[in-house]
Amino acid sequence: MISFIRFGIITNIRLGIFLLMRILKWGEDRRLDKIRNNFGKLVFFWTFQAAWVWTVSLPLTIVNSSDKNPPVQALDVIGWIMWFIGITIEVIADHQKLFKNSPKNNGKWCNVGIWKYSRHPNYFGEILLWWGVFVASTPVLNGVEWLVIIGPIFLKLLLLFISGIPLLEKPADKRYGASREYHAYKNTTSPLIPLPHALYGNLPAWFKAAFLFEFPMYTQRNLKDKSS
Repeated sequence: MISFIRFGIITNIRLGIFLLMRILKWGEDRRLDKIRNNFGKLVFFWTFQAAWVWTVSLPLTIVNSSDKNPPVQALDVIGWIMWFIGITIEVIADHQKLFKNSPKNNGKWCNVGIWKYSRHPNYFGEILLWWGVFVASTPVLNGVEWLVIIGPIFLKLLLLFISGIPLLEKPADKRYGASREYHAYKNTTSPLIPLPHALYGNLPAWFKAAFLFEFPMYTQRNLKDKSS
């Protein structure tokens, strides 16, 4: 039980510290700046954020409110390992993305560290850690409580199709679309799961779409292929 409380505390404190650092360093949050003067959009934004947090945290909520206390099982260990790897990747990726604060990197996309092998490693870490929380919660789930699986599923769908990758790929394509190096990076770098360039670049398009989440919606139609 204590471990699950710590899962939530550590995850939320980490995210809060990072967002505070980003505002202090960058002086803005463009997602919020676009809607701060529209009351209706601002209310929807905060309501949606609250619903997001509640849904994703369902495994933690159920386990922390349960009076069951089974002994540590293999699924507990697997879940903790997934959570630890996920939050480690996310922390490292968020820190590495701050390289844009350096004037010498002005106008460059992030392709350092873990970002060399995934275009969105922070999202990969976020998804992995919450699936880890779910896996670690399964020993105490019973009957209808298994519906808490909608938490990590909701997060994954949200980041893959709505507020995550699609919102970042579009402006990146517009900003760097004329760069041959950007095309080479995008064609050989996985959108989510970190993989070596030589492996990912040689995989067929159908395999990438079916198993590695490289969907056509992530590339603008008017983007000219400079990498060929």
